[in-house]
Amino acid sequence: GFMETYADKVIFDEVQRVPELFSYVKLCVNNDRKKYGKFVMIGSSQFAFMKRVSESLAGRIGLLALLPFQYAEVPARLRDGSMYQGSYPELVDRKYRGAFDWYTSYLDTYLTRDVRALREIGDIRDFRRFVQMLAARVSQVLNMSDVARDIGISMPTVKKWISVLEASYIVFLLPPYYRNLGKRIVKSPKLYFFDTGLVSYLTGVRTSELFEHGPLYGPLFENYVISEIYKKELHVRSGAELFYYRTSNGMEIDLILDRKPEREFIEIKTSKTYRLEMARSLLQLKEDKDQAFLLYRGRPVESTPDLKVINYKSYLEVE
Repeated sequence: GFMETYADKVIFDEVQRVPELFSYVKLCVNNDRKKYGKFVMIGSSQFAFMKRVSESLAGRIGLLALLPFQYAEVPARLRDGSMYQGSYPELVDRKYRGAFDWYTSYLDTYLTRDVRALREIGDIRDFRRFVQMLAARVSQVLNMSDVARDIGISMPTVKKWISVLEASYIVFLLPPYYRNLGKRIVKSPKLYFFDTGLVSYLTGVRTSELFEHGPLYGPLFENYVISEIYKKELHVRSGAELFYYRTSNGMEIDLILDRKPEREFIEIKTSKTYRLEMARSLLQLKEDKDQAFLLYRGRPVESTPDLKVINYKSYLEVE
């Protein structure tokens, strides 16, 4: 009777709390497969929601991930603060009042509700230490054996817990770029958080002074820019793949956007003063058809066909 009344243009929120609903939705969809958009089903618990979806509605739905606000969605006056305070909608709406308490509740809820729902997670205290350790290592190559040793857990557990954080959109991994596709799988990725505010909370960065003068200034800034680019590409469904590049002799590029066949090579610097050596890796590694960008905190420099030196905000503002 309920589904007869609410059978079209209906939004179901926290749908994972009513698992019996999925079979009825499936019946409604099967009875009219040519009519799209009958239901919007929203779930804040990634794990419970995806389990029900895969069991009941495979082939009948389109999945969308709602990530924290991207740069263009944050009011201009709050964008500088969002770099270390995060971009979750409720925090932006509050202008970051009570952000510390919000993250405390968010993390406690995530650990006690979503993570405890997974049998693979054993000691919640170890898992929290694990997340804090990852926060202190943002923008670095992920060495799982080091993490396992420091926490006192096994390598398989580290891999399992990383997959949990990826599935719940806490972190994402940036694979290395190789022309040999097999090497992309074998070599270690770099680790980033979707929300830099969570990193700040976990590492004790509470003010702009602690952010700009602390040891995580460079890694947090790099994480912020790359996560914003990631969100922008994902939200418009560009299909671009993201990589980083590093050679054995230390030559590195922070981000490669592979748009097939075009590529964008991006180097990220916290400096407000441009120096030519900042772009040395870009100029040496890019090919004729590639675009090269140096994103930094200073004023734009006159561009050449080989290189665009611009403020990071200008890049993020482009739709």
